[in-house]
Amino acid sequence: MSERPINLTIAALGGQGGGVLADWLIEIAEAEDYLVQSTSVPGVAQRTGATIYYLEFFPRAAALRAGREPVMALMPVAGDVDCVLASELAEAGRAIQRGLVTPNRTTLIASSHRAYTIGEKSAMGQGAVDTEQLTELIRSRAKRLVLFDMEETAERNQSVISSVLLGALCGSGVLPFRRQTFEEAIKTSGIAVKANLAAFEDARQRSQRGDSGFTGKAAPKLSAEVPIHARTKALQPLLDRVRRLPAAAQPVVLEGVRRVIDYQDPAYAKLFLERVESIAALENRVPDSGSNALIEATARSLALWMTFEDTIRVADLKTRASRFVRVREEIRADPGQLFGITEFMKPRVEEIAGTLPAGLGSWLLDSPRLCGWLGRFTGGRQIRTGTIIGFLMLHALGGCKRWRRATLRFREENARIEAWLGRIVDLAEQHYSLAVELARAQRLVKGYGETHERGWRNFQSIVGQLDLLATRSDGAVWLSRLHEAALADEEGRALQRELGLLHGVT
Repeated sequence: MSERPINLTIAALGGQGGGVLADWLIEIAEAEDYLVQSTSVPGVAQRTGATIYYLEFFPRAAALRAGREPVMALMPVAGDVDCVLASELAEAGRAIQRGLVTPNRTTLIASSHRAYTIGEKSAMGQGAVDTEQLTELIRSRAKRLVLFDMEETAERNQSVISSVLLGALCGSGVLPFRRQTFEEAIKTSGIAVKANLAAFEDARQRSQRGDSGFTGKAAPKLSAEVPIHARTKALQPLLDRVRRLPAAAQPVVLEGVRRVIDYQDPAYAKLFLERVESIAALENRVPDSGSNALIEATARSLALWMTFEDTIRVADLKTRASRFVRVREEIRADPGQLFGITEFMKPRVEEIAGTLPAGLGSWLLDSPRLCGWLGRFTGGRQIRTGTIIGFLMLHALGGCKRWRRATLRFREENARIEAWLGRIVDLAEQHYSLAVELARAQRLVKGYGETHERGWRNFQSIVGQLDLLATRSDGAVWLSRLHEAALADEEGRALQRELGLLHGVT
């Protein structure tokens, strides 16, 4: 039998209709008098692995001429796949990693949008894959590439991504099937036929044009232009102070000002600027520091630390109108359609004490008996913010930010910030690079609850090495290594290993 099957692999996430797409292709192949075999291997969960659908197509007439049916494989083999359909950019990368996409054979049809994996979302540091680098990798590995934002195309046509993938496949010409047969499969399904056909045709035309431009959403970047006029007269003095800082640092500082105002108020932004200005004055005194690396690193980290996540912040964010709008868009609710949001919250005694006035919160934590009694009532809670009572509970807590400066958590974090800034000042004149790395290491301290405690412990472990690092010419390099190790795993094994190497313990 001289002819070979056409091999096609679909990599689709849960809920994206990969099974529907496979069923459509089976129906289309049979209507075109092709033998078809389909198998699938489900992923472990929605974002820890896509479901892989594998199909092989062979013309029935060729099998009849040969007098026997073809032997078809149950799983794709590296280097032997004619077409890969990927419903998301990272899944296209996974297909390449498995060897399913090859420059001499494979047509890759993929969406350029991102649906972040569990690993990316839960990473202790910046865990997201670089989208631009991933796109360049995809461009270099396929024989032919069809790449555009298929999620946007589906949403614009009020359809689903499986219809878009089917249209892109039809337009690519990989399968020798008629367009009418593709459309008939959608019609036969009887589900959202008009919308699915519109999405199909949109994608088919884009595929025929050979669209392969990157249209996914890149990570937002700060604008290099700082405005001359503030939104209100009251905020103009803050903007004027930003504009007196080194030009390279102004965009970061301006974003920090906006963040702390949103978090607290303009008075808090003044404190932020006072701290940044003190670092700017220090940088001017440091010989050969002209890169402004210290002020940029400190301003970025300071803005994050001064807007630490406490129960007040969490409640505020969960009851903002913008959040309800975002959720409505994500679930694609129709105008006027009702939907509900259930918040799963589990505040610990420490979070409750941190929200109280400093004296009362300290008294609570110093009383083991009271902490034990209160701990019995701190189990998981489900609060429905779509109800009046649930919304008002969180909204009232979020409104407590006017008293945040008096809370125990604010007092603790403010003291830690002052100590951190003090160490930066102490190091800067003699060990400028080490001071910059200390400023950057703040990103270990984030989140709330156990996440925050773990990050703070790691940060303290690293800060405890500063005296030793200040005696070494490669101290800044070592601090960077410790910083990255602390982000490598939650258990802290990588950090302990690096600390052992630093102290000569193997």
